[in-house]
Amino acid sequence: MSSKVIGALVLASAVAGPLAAAGAAASAGQRTTPVTVASSKYGRVLFDGKGRSLYLFAKDRGGRSSCYGACAKAWPPLLTKSAPHGAKGAHMGLLGTTRRRDGRLQVTYAGHPLYGFAHDTQRGQITCQNVSQFGGRWLVVTPAGRAVH
Repeated sequence: MSSKVIGALVLASAVAGPLAAAGAAASAGQRTTPVTVASSKYGRVLFDGKGRSLYLFAKDRGGRSSCYGACAKAWPPLLTKSAPHGAKGAHMGLLGTTRRRDGRLQVTYAGHPLYGFAHDTQRGQITCQNVSQFGGRWLVVTPAGRAVH
């Protein structure tokens, strides 16, 4: 093998390794924008861009997340790399972000940090409405930004 071919292989593996790791990290429970609205057994509520339900954590205060570690594994925050956007009934004026301790941006709606539930894996699935876990209640959110009790 020529030194040019070996150099190209080394360069390709150096680039592909971090990109593959980044892709795996992004898909491991991370939710995506946009925020949408759809009908559910709880009325019209928020969903992520893949149709998975979004929740607020009643323990959060001042627009800041209090869900980290095991909590964030069970309830992955809805993350974004830029300004979030809404579609299908979500109000753009209610969308915002808050910075997590690791520096990543979490999407907020009406000042509430948004989360998914790790076991809500199918479109429209809502399995943990009004559940108490990690010191607070988890509630789906209306298009007006209110918790559904």
